[in-house]
Amino acid sequence: MSSPVTSAPTAPFPAPKPARPAQGPAGEGQSRTPSSWMKLGTPVLVFLLAIAVLGTITRNWNAWEGGHVEQVTDDAYVRGDLTPLSTKVAGIVSAVAVSDYQQVHKGDLLVQLEDNDYKAQVSQASAAVEAAKAAVENNHRQRELQEARIQRALAGIDQAQAQIKAAEAGKEAVQADVVRARSERTRQEGLYQTRSSTQQKLEAAVADEERLSAQLASREADLAQARTLLRSNELAAEAERRQNIVLQSQENQLIADEHAKQANLIVAQVNLGYTRISAPADGTVGERQVRPGQLVSPGTQVIPFVERSRWVQANYKETQLTNVRVGDSAEIRIDKYPDTIIHGHVIEISPASGSQFALLPPDNATGNFTKIVQRIPVKIALDDSDLVHSLQPGLSVTATVRTKN
Repeated sequence: MSSPVTSAPTAPFPAPKPARPAQGPAGEGQSRTPSSWMKLGTPVLVFLLAIAVLGTITRNWNAWEGGHVEQVTDDAYVRGDLTPLSTKVAGIVSAVAVSDYQQVHKGDLLVQLEDNDYKAQVSQASAAVEAAKAAVENNHRQRELQEARIQRALAGIDQAQAQIKAAEAGKEAVQADVVRARSERTRQEGLYQTRSSTQQKLEAAVADEERLSAQLASREADLAQARTLLRSNELAAEAERRQNIVLQSQENQLIADEHAKQANLIVAQVNLGYTRISAPADGTVGERQVRPGQLVSPGTQVIPFVERSRWVQANYKETQLTNVRVGDSAEIRIDKYPDTIIHGHVIEISPASGSQFALLPPDNATGNFTKIVQRIPVKIALDDSDLVHSLQPGLSVTATVRTKN
């Protein structure tokens, strides 16, 4: 007996979708090509645009950077004149008159060395100068005495010349009398031979002739003596002149010696002055490096000194200095005073990059070359004088230079 089977109602099958009409090769290319180009072309276009932008930036970056009106750098510091004060002479420190970081004025005593030895050297040099002056004065007196001797010798020459003239005149007068007496004697001798004259007259004529001849010989002796005296006085005058020349030479030597002694005195006085180390200007001292009783030698650093003048050294990249000129205004922001803006102006631009002033400047000719943007120091003067004196050298600064182009 078969049981009746109850069949569940069946859902009808979905109706088949109508098939799309088949498309040929031409229809397939027209529907897929725009989408493929869109997918491939956009990245390529973006890549090419990025390359163009990168190339443009790389090629013109220096011009864009240098063309900015404001050039900013944080590679800047407050600078000041820092002088390490040292000794010039050796000695023992007797006193240190300042404390660390003390403000001083120009001429204030900082360090004093014992100066007894140097005072003795000054006294010794002064005595040598006085001795040299005395020697020069003595030479002057000798020259004056020598001039007197020369004048006396010249007077003797004049006297001898006068004596020569007198002797010559006397000789001529006596010689005329001798000629006359000889003629008279000859005449009397002739008369006596003829018995026209007496013996007495002949003897008188002979006596006169002999007397006058003796006088003539005496006048000739006086003339010879006067000539000898003249020669002697001339030789004496010449000797005195030569002695005067010697004294003149000695005077030049003594004057030179006096100058040398005066130079030694100046050196001694200068060395005495070096025992006092004073402040060269208004400013502040650093940490003391010597103490009383310490033996120092020439060149020993005793204390650093910082002057009151301040400025800013801003190390700009070379690409930033295209339009920066001396006189351009600047704004300074100091880390110590973050809310304060100090105005200034450019006063100097370094003639070379910082690397050229290094102890070992680079030599790119060796072949190991990597291009690095160089830094050029720019000196900026600060206009706010009240705040400048409170700044310490070495403070970090952000400097902004406003160019005129």
